[in-house]
Amino acid sequence: MKFIYKLIIVPLFLGNFFYAAAQNNAAVNDTIITDTLTYPIIQTFLGNWQRNFYGKNAPDTLGIVWKHYLGKGETVISRKAGSRIWAGAGWTGQPLLVKEKGKLYLIQGAYDHHLKKIEAETGNLVWQYKFDDVVKGTGTLWMNNNAVKPENRIVILQGSRLGVGNYLDTKHIPSYRAISYFTGKELWRMDQKWTHSYSRDVDGSALILNDTAYLGLENSYFTVFDPDPDNGKLLNDMFQPNIIQERKLYTMDDVYKHRNNVVTESSPSLFNNRIYIASGSGHIFGYNLETKELDWDFYIGSDIDGSAIVSSDSCILVSVEKQYIKGKGGVFKLNPSEKPEDATVWFFPVENKEFAGWEGGVIGSVGINDNYINKEQMHLAAFVGIDEYLYIVNHKSLDSTKTVLGPDSSAVYNTPKLIYKKKVGPSISTPIFVDDKLIVAGYWGIHLFKYNNNTFELIDKREGSFESTPIVWDNKIYVASRDGYLYCFGIKY
Repeated sequence: MKFIYKLIIVPLFLGNFFYAAAQNNAAVNDTIITDTLTYPIIQTFLGNWQRNFYGKNAPDTLGIVWKHYLGKGETVISRKAGSRIWAGAGWTGQPLLVKEKGKLYLIQGAYDHHLKKIEAETGNLVWQYKFDDVVKGTGTLWMNNNAVKPENRIVILQGSRLGVGNYLDTKHIPSYRAISYFTGKELWRMDQKWTHSYSRDVDGSALILNDTAYLGLENSYFTVFDPDPDNGKLLNDMFQPNIIQERKLYTMDDVYKHRNNVVTESSPSLFNNRIYIASGSGHIFGYNLETKELDWDFYIGSDIDGSAIVSSDSCILVSVEKQYIKGKGGVFKLNPSEKPEDATVWFFPVENKEFAGWEGGVIGSVGINDNYINKEQMHLAAFVGIDEYLYIVNHKSLDSTKTVLGPDSSAVYNTPKLIYKKKVGPSISTPIFVDDKLIVAGYWGIHLFKYNNNTFELIDKREGSFESTPIVWDNKIYVASRDGYLYCFGIKY
């Protein structure tokens, strides 16, 4: 580990243990001054490489501490449909959180085409970097221990839509960028290839291991690349990162069945020697880190938007949209140590209902409480369907009284015990458990629940339209809204 200008870089691989590790490291090294530590707290979408950490110390209230106007911007739907003006931030839109010199800072993408660094205590803007289009997805913070320049030792990897004035057949679409966390300056841009997919946006959050990045792009290429700007090169008049490997996340059969909607919007997850990624082509793929090939393929057939969530019992939970399938969407729990045909632990279907172009199913990722409970407590999974209902299940316990049909309306699966169900409105956000709280954001507002195993109590609610996923830190909830604002809810000191 290198220390330059009293900057400490703390890799985040282990859920909620990173914060204590960073503090312990400072305590045993008397050359480090606590208020000069700089390290990520929420480093990527859903917190870590297992996509199952959301912060700590949730508040009991949704009082507004501050709100920051993110703005609005134009985005093109298609040549035929024209453009729209979008405000605030949307799916996935989760802020990142960094502690720098004793202060907390947020990194937030917005629909005004900017990526922003914002003071978490006050909501004041520090800097903003302009993309060519709205910024939808959540970025990833990368600690570059080998950076030549100290200001480039924390790098933000962030995607956007393809660019206003650009279309699918535009020659070059640099919709993925690297930006210095400290300065807000661009370090490189990655050109998105035109494939059989009908998108060249980037919504997913990269996973980074040993200075190598792994990401599914919306052109549905699983791309392995070197994020270090010192190793980049000039290509097509753009300074670009070094691409190590590309693998297609679709077959031509998928292209025909989905009419080119083989878009990959999810973020990759790490478990053992594989990286798991869900694709809109209808597959959950496993990329083997030893062989460097896709060697695991669970086929569902639907569009899949959410990420694969790693549970404490060595399984993954995957949300399923109701599209291109005969049956219902919902959530799968899969055991990736088994062959794909034997991997299903359970399936939980949700009701069909049309909303904003969706036909049903679950769009957002699944939230779990595994990082916040002891061995005696119930392991819960929460998700919200397009059918307007919040579902909470015991993801380690099956309902012995019933079985359900799968998305193909043919296969029969076990299903988990339903613990709680409540009408909260449609949502594409991910519900998050923090301590004994559950925060659920959606198109009807944000709901704050307190729970004790199977008992849930709604303790606060605030109206609004939310597509983004919140984070929590020290009695504050940070979440962007479609009304144009980034909100800090909770307790004001």
